[in-house]
Amino acid sequence: MKTKNFGRFALIPYAIWIVLFVIAPLLLIAYNSFLDIEGNFTLLNYAKLFSPVYMKMMFNSFLYASIVTAVSLLVGYPVAYLLSRTKHKRLWLVLMILPSWINLLLKTYAFLGILGTEGPVNAFLEAIGIGGQQLLFNDFSFIFVSTYIFIPFMILPIFNAIEKINPSLIYASRDLGASNITTFQRVIFPLTKDGIQSGFQLVFIPTLSLFMITRLIAGNRVITLGTAIEQHFLVTQDWGMGSAIAVVLIIAMAIVMYATRKIMK
Repeated sequence: MKTKNFGRFALIPYAIWIVLFVIAPLLLIAYNSFLDIEGNFTLLNYAKLFSPVYMKMMFNSFLYASIVTAVSLLVGYPVAYLLSRTKHKRLWLVLMILPSWINLLLKTYAFLGILGTEGPVNAFLEAIGIGGQQLLFNDFSFIFVSTYIFIPFMILPIFNAIEKINPSLIYASRDLGASNITTFQRVIFPLTKDGIQSGFQLVFIPTLSLFMITRLIAGNRVITLGTAIEQHFLVTQDWGMGSAIAVVLIIAMAIVMYATRKIMK
């Protein structure tokens, strides 16, 4: 009985944290979404979201998030599989995810130097006779940098899922005459769906609300809902409109999490 009471008491700090830093901010955002720039109640903020401008932003947000997630999965799954088969795999895994420990802003500024006109990539292109290229401020640079930043979050859950597979299942599949491709399709891939689901959510959801990379790497040529939220909160000071967009993004993220869980099942 004492243990049960202690467990309930131990949950109090966690409950306070959730209320203050999760529930309260969400309620505040929802409340602000019904206010105009002068603080009056309005539904116009949500009506504006159906305008062509914001619908295009929403489409771009989902499009780029889908591309970054797909590229991360196509690259991250083979990398995670090869890591699980290598010697010293834990060391290689740490080296793989080490860049994720660095501040996002620092990594973004690093790519400004790497892909810039005076950077090492352009220096290499000039050395081999191709000549300098404009590598920044376009869709490719945005997708490339975003994929680099978020791909460790795809590799790690898939690697963990592969590591949990019982090796006897793979041996049994091969003993029964299955090829390596069939073993992968019928045994390995189905048993790593949970890792794919986690990686999908860890990459797609943050990418959906990016604004820093769109501003620095894409030069505001890639306009997403994350960029719009930043503009409304920091430039136009229209917190109501920014909050309305944030509410839509939160709902979209919840739908994505629910849909991926259903699809994987």
